[in-house]
Amino acid sequence: MVNIFIIGSKGIPAKYGGFETFVDKLTFHKKNNNIKYHVACLSDNENEFEHNGARCFNIKGINIGSAKAVLYDVHALRKCERYIKQNNLSNCVICILACRIGPCLWLCKKRLEKSGIKVYVNPDGLEWKRTKWNGFIKVYWKLSERLMVKHADLLVCDSVGIEDYIKTEYKKYKPKTVFIAYGADVEKSKLEGNDQKLVKWLNDYNIDKKQYYLIVGRFVPENNYEVIIREFMKSSTKRDLVIITNVEKNKFYDKLLITTQFTGDKRVKFVGTVYDDQLLKKIREEAYGYLHGHEVGGTNPSLLEALASTSLNLLLDVNFNKEVGKDGAFYFNKNLGDLSKLIDEVDNHKDEFIDEISLKAKERIRQEYSWDKIVKAYEELFSFVRGDL
Repeated sequence: MVNIFIIGSKGIPAKYGGFETFVDKLTFHKKNNNIKYHVACLSDNENEFEHNGARCFNIKGINIGSAKAVLYDVHALRKCERYIKQNNLSNCVICILACRIGPCLWLCKKRLEKSGIKVYVNPDGLEWKRTKWNGFIKVYWKLSERLMVKHADLLVCDSVGIEDYIKTEYKKYKPKTVFIAYGADVEKSKLEGNDQKLVKWLNDYNIDKKQYYLIVGRFVPENNYEVIIREFMKSSTKRDLVIITNVEKNKFYDKLLITTQFTGDKRVKFVGTVYDDQLLKKIREEAYGYLHGHEVGGTNPSLLEALASTSLNLLLDVNFNKEVGKDGAFYFNKNLGDLSKLIDEVDNHKDEFIDEISLKAKERIRQEYSWDKIVKAYEELFSFVRGDL
């Protein structure tokens, strides 16, 4: 039996988030009975429970701002160590999602090695580049990333671009890496076009099917809301721009309001969040096009979901997005007028052309990013735990 301990996600069942969905799918689609998953879950108690056949153990969170996630991961790591020792387990891997606890890993790596515990790390994206962090936190993220890369037995990268970055940036450590993509559901939404959930949502925001462009993502500057909204407002389209996000009226919101004055354009509609997976998928399917402005590394789950569900996808021209979309999408840059011109071009494409580009996108997801394929790759990776990497 191989024991895989997963820390760094908020846990399962997944309610939101890329890592949470990944862990949920990894455990749900498990085929190899020689693998036992142990999943850390953020909670207000220290209980244990089972989900998808995985042993889930709660970690009580401490609400101390930005450091909350770091302490959560540290606590989870120590709890994994104690459980392995108390139960005399062998063939153990601790999989750490994201590079938050580099200093802690550095301090305990020799102890983990002595116990025969391997450490795999998914470095996620370039967290230290996110504009929401102040200078001190960015320095910590970069240091933590370096220490995670240095002391991990293996780095599992969900993007070729991130794998290349790790190999180049930390060449002196000779990091061992492997590329396994993030996954996406290729099935259509279970909701019909006349489902009352969808009808109510459309009516609530005065939205018509196939008459809107869609954005789904966190409300942060590096997702380029300013560029997209500015360019959309410059375009001649009569369709709406529907933005599904956890909008907060903070400094970023105030700046966005000043620079774009989007409240003066009735086409721009912030509609809050949608946590119903099937409804969100149906909203994607009914959109005319999807706009994706993410530029901070990794294979973005919302991009995969859009390519699997939405007919037309317009992506920011960065290597992470092109790696995923290839010829199944259109690309724009941040230059003034570039995206608005593209919107005007695709706004009048014939159905046959849209069907062709949509088919390419969905086939790419089906071939390279299905959860069955991703889970199989992970299980093959874990099957080598008993030997040397």
